[in-house]
Amino acid sequence: MDAGFDATLRADGVAFAERDAELLRAVDESGSLNAAASSLGRSYSRAHDRLTELEDAFGSLVERQRGGSGGGGSALTDRAHELLAAFDRLRAGYSAIAETTETVLDGEVVERDGELGTVETAAGTVRALVPPDADSVEVVLRADAVTLHDPADTPTGDATSARNRFSGEVVAVDRGESVYRVSVEVGADAPLVALVTEESRDRLDLEPGRDVVASFKATATRATPR
Repeated sequence: MDAGFDATLRADGVAFAERDAELLRAVDESGSLNAAASSLGRSYSRAHDRLTELEDAFGSLVERQRGGSGGGGSALTDRAHELLAAFDRLRAGYSAIAETTETVLDGEVVERDGELGTVETAAGTVRALVPPDADSVEVVLRADAVTLHDPADTPTGDATSARNRFSGEVVAVDRGESVYRVSVEVGADAPLVALVTEESRDRLDLEPGRDVVASFKATATRATPR
């Protein structure tokens, strides 16, 4: 079980997430659910089933027109446009929080492999995007790039692209307007900070004293010269 950071809107137990927003925008652009599904590399049947599930929870989202001189098609309803606008506002709010919530780790580049490198920090070894001509660096990690896991249910290295992992203990859980900031002690000068939704906080029972594993991708981690 893990707690990531994703903007979602909920109604009747159904979550409207980024993939759903992509589907509605593709319908709006193409004028057809079939064309929208194809442009996103999804099957029509799955797109249709997902749209039906969303409409059961959020109301009518797509108007379907059959035949006629224009050959029929699909168009978004006012409710769909309202839902997309609300989702965009939520995501923008999350992004603004994430941009001001970063963890900075001092380290030394000990190995390079193209743009990626291995950095030794007080918290442990980190794979990150590194500068070509500096060894003493600061590793900057945005809080929305960190995923928290139950130690007993952490994916194996082969099951995820997030190869950076630190075991730690939750030391603070601060509630914001729409998300929680979870601070995890990982042996560095300052805690590692992750952003999670309320649902994720409850699912992982994130409270001070809770043991967790924090993971993040190398490509989401940037080192800059100190």
